[in-house]
Amino acid sequence: MARRWIVLLSCLVCQMGLGLGGYVFAVFLKPVASEMGWSRTTFAAIGGPLLVAMALASPVVGTLTARLGARLVFAGAATLVAAALLGLSAMTALWQFYLLGLLLGAAVTGLGDIPAGTVVAQWFGHRRGLALGIAFIGSNLGGAFVPLIATTIAETSSWRTALRVLAVGGWCVIVPVAVLGVRERPRPARARTLPEDDHGLTLPAARRTPAFWLLATVLFLFYFYYLGVNNHLVAFLSDSGLSEAAAARRFGATVAFGIAGKLAIGLLGDRMPARRAAIGTFAVLALGSLALLGVGTAPALLPVFLLVHGFTVAAENVLLPLLVVECFGVRHLARIYGTLMLALLPGGIAGPLVAAWIFDRLGTYWPAFAVFAAGNLLAVVLLAALPRPRQQRLHAPR
Repeated sequence: MARRWIVLLSCLVCQMGLGLGGYVFAVFLKPVASEMGWSRTTFAAIGGPLLVAMALASPVVGTLTARLGARLVFAGAATLVAAALLGLSAMTALWQFYLLGLLLGAAVTGLGDIPAGTVVAQWFGHRRGLALGIAFIGSNLGGAFVPLIATTIAETSSWRTALRVLAVGGWCVIVPVAVLGVRERPRPARARTLPEDDHGLTLPAARRTPAFWLLATVLFLFYFYYLGVNNHLVAFLSDSGLSEAAAARRFGATVAFGIAGKLAIGLLGDRMPARRAAIGTFAVLALGSLALLGVGTAPALLPVFLLVHGFTVAAENVLLPLLVVECFGVRHLARIYGTLMLALLPGGIAGPLVAAWIFDRLGTYWPAFAVFAAGNLLAVVLLAALPRPRQQRLHAPR
């Protein structure tokens, strides 16, 4: 049916709007901090309001999607994103930066997985996983293109002009696509339902298992590394001798590699236990973070790191839900996975701040990169310690 593919591609385009969120801050770290007279630690602290807003906005976005439909949620979110970017382009004080960061974080949540996943799941049945993977690569495409567009405009004018162009351009693309392309699927006469999972644990039961806390720690370590590196990667590459535009191009390429990561790990996850796939993926992630430590003495390691980093951090998006299902069953997936995602707040805030604090005091990111690599190695060990699915079910507290 042509309609469902139109809906799928429309959701992909709306997800590209996620590139207008956190990726913009990474690109403009140096010029904004320099013009406003802020330290990198002060600038990196925007990650706090951004992540808090995203976490708190998620249940609101879910309720609005159920009541109003994804089409209106997408259009409203795109309007709020444009308003936040226009406000940021005119800011003159630090409190405005943080306040608008809260608005931007809440707004981009409305362009994320909740409305897109809801609509795509309605239109696709047995190929639902592949359809979701295709829709979710929109965030990678947005993350790849937005830095390139932003730095190109900023080189000829300023970062303030770049934000204004992104605001207007993003709104003009996303809103028409959402309004014209996104549709809720009419409920069929005979609705198909998922089979019951007799082994699914409730959230309280899951919290009493070792697997829950192992996964929570892995998530903390992952976001500590992922956001810590991403928020400083453009600045690090620029400090290493690349121009702002060249650094942004490499950052964009890293995000683009995630497209292959999401699709490949989705196929792999269907062919082997999620625990085994996760151990392998995080082992490669750890090797990539070790390669980052060697970039200073061996520049040839940089493309290796960028490829591995982009591929593996995107693969995590697919692996973690699969791990939750494998450990606890599917019946209470939403509550368990949602609770585990609270690790995003401490990990996502601490990583960028630790990297910025170390740079401001030592003038280098290398000690921070060493801490990140150690955390990734620890994550591999914790994943290997996960009880096998059958053991988890047999020994789960009642």
